[in-house]
Amino acid sequence: MSASPLPPKWVVEMNTPLAKKPKAGNNIRNPPGFAAKPTGKQQRNAQPTRERQPAETEALKLKKAWEVALAPSKQIPMNAIMMYMSGNSLQIFSIMMVFMLFKGPIQGLIATNAQFLKFETESNRAKLWGCKAVYVLMQLVLLGLGIWKVNTMGLLPYELLFFVSVF
Repeated sequence: MSASPLPPKWVVEMNTPLAKKPKAGNNIRNPPGFAAKPTGKQQRNAQPTRERQPAETEALKLKKAWEVALAPSKQIPMNAIMMYMSGNSLQIFSIMMVFMLFKGPIQGLIATNAQFLKFETESNRAKLWGCKAVYVLMQLVLLGLGIWKVNTMGLLPYELLFFVSVF
């Protein structure tokens, strides 16, 4: 009888489970800028973190509120280019683009107070009126862009166009 040949080396390596890594990984240095969580004895000697002052929190909330207020202004150039590129003919693509252009600002106007509710406190309520006014103004600019597009498509009656241009 002949003995069966030994399997190739790669078959043996593939069927052999990997050796477990040692759990003592302390010999590897931490990368620069990495702060390890203090453990045991280190926790007792650690300095407590500084609490934020209420004035700092108010300033951060107001800064974030201004970011939310100016967010619609970042959509104006993109929407203007999209409306210009979609053409003036009545096609499903241009009609859907106009629908989306009206839908976004209307939803934004309805949810104005909800957008700024998380930033509102007793002390900064008066300062948030400016943020809300800018937010509403940017939404109205987007609506104006939609009215312009509907007019260029020939879907806006002249009586309504006269009414809108008066105001």
